[in-house]
This record gives sequence, structure tokens and C-alpha cells, in this order.
Amino acid sequence: MALVVADTDAPGDDGPPLDIAQNVEDLEIQLLLDGILHRYGYDFRHYAPASLRRRIRSIVEKEGVPSISTLQERILREPGCMARFITSLSVPVTAMFRDPSFYRALRSEVLPMLRTYPFVRIWHAGCSTGEEVYSLAIVLTEENLYDRCRIYATDLSDATLQRATKGIYDLSRMRDYTHNYQLFGGQRDFSSYYTADHERVIFSPRLRKNIVFSQHNLVSDGPFNEFNLILCRNVMIYFDRTLRDQVLRLLDASLCRFGVLGIGRKETLEFSTIASRYEELPSRTRLYRKER
Repeated sequence: MALVVADTDAPGDDGPPLDIAQNVEDLEIQLLLDGILHRYGYDFRHYAPASLRRRIRSIVEKEGVPSISTLQERILREPGCMARFITSLSVPVTAMFRDPSFYRALRSEVLPMLRTYPFVRIWHAGCSTGEEVYSLAIVLTEENLYDRCRIYATDLSDATLQRATKGIYDLSRMRDYTHNYQLFGGQRDFSSYYTADHERVIFSPRLRKNIVFSQHNLVSDGPFNEFNLILCRNVMIYFDRTLRDQVLRLLDASLCRFGVLGIGRKETLEFSTIASRYEELPSRTRLYRKER
């Protein structure tokens, strides 16, 4: 009886086994992230692996390259490609008055505390394209507190920050934003905050006057001021546990005693190294006061 040996190079072969392909991709991703760290100083090694893998695959497709290894070569040689990589990786998922209950709690539980300060410093970390920053400015305006506030809005991506600084958004999104504003309990006609021009709107300069947009890397940069309120919402869900704790320590070091930290509703301070110093406010909307 003849022994038949499968020809792995035959035309019908589908390539290497799945586990081998997976191992190769893991190695490519590791080399890509190591290369970026050494070439540009950005450390993405502790981003949540599954999310990171999906986004890198998407970037490979957008760049029109055949593999992650080819993407690595392009990124290391072309700073423009690196800028696109950062923009794609920063996940600009945002909306005005996103989660209206959070803004209601901010108005009822946090702003009374902020009124006790002669001047209020606020850090909005991971501000994306700025919709939530302008939402905060509107809340402060309606509570007659904005004139003695300074909002520092930061993000990793320069391209994203440029969009945020302009305050220009699609007119088609205003219906949803108006609905969120009404759910929050807005006191005015939402359209009074922007000017419409064909298919776009631009938000009023009076909302931008006390906002400083600047690049900041939560992974590698340190504290740059002391704040009364820090918002870092829906950013850490993309980090692994080690990086989440590192970022929380940075936010803690930047927050004054009795200041307030706001995070996303799928995020928590539980099991972090800073948890014992914070107490969640009664609304249970992921607003925490620093007690010590």
C-alpha cells in the first residue's frame, strides 16, 4: 500500500496553519510597536491587544500595503505615515453631551464645588475632535462659571486637535446633538451656540475663548498643572490593566485635593492603586472626589 504525502505547495493549499499565521502576526505587531517606540517615542505596547490588532489591520488596509511588516517600514521612514497611524489609532468616537446623565450630574454635583474656587482649572484628557469639550463649555456658560475657568483639552493626535480647535462639525449631526442637549436639561436654544453654513456648523468663538488645545501623550508625558476637575472619559477602555493604572496615577498626580475625576461609564477606579483616595459621588455616574 503506497504512502501518500500531502504536497503543501500544491495549488489548492490555503497557506500556513492558522496558529502559525497568528504567531507571525503577533511578532509583526510586536516589532511594529517596538520600532515606533524607538523611532518616535510613542509607546502603544500596553493597548488592549484585541482592539489594537483590529485597528492595525484596518490601517494596513487604508495604507494599501500587503502586510504589517511593510507598514512598519513605511512608518519608520515616513513621518506622514506615522501621523496617519496616530490619528487612526486614537479612535475619535465622540458626540456632544454624550451620556446626558453624566452632564446632569456634573451640573448638580460638581459645579457647586467649583464655585468655591476663585479660578478653576480643568483638564479634558483625550478630547478627540472636541465635541465633549464644547459640551463642557456650554454647561459652564449656562451656570455662569465659564469666565473664571480655563479648560486644557489634550489629545495624542495633532490632526484630531486641529479639527477640535476649529470647532466645525457636520450639520447632519446637530439633530442628535440637540436631542442630547435637551436630555441633559439645556437652558437655551441649542442652535444659539453655533452658526450654520450649508452642510457645516461652526461653534461660537465665545465657547472657544477659554479652551487651550494641546498635544499630550497620556502614556509617556507627565503632569503639567494642578487641576480642580479632570475628565478622561472612554479613553482607558483601550488600555490593558497595567497602562490603565499608570494613566490613573498620572491623573491623580494632576488633581488637587477635593478635586473631581470623571471617567467613562464602562471604566472604574476599582482595583486601581488610587482607589482608596477617592469616593464616588451619589449620582454613580463615574464622578469621583479626591478625598486624600
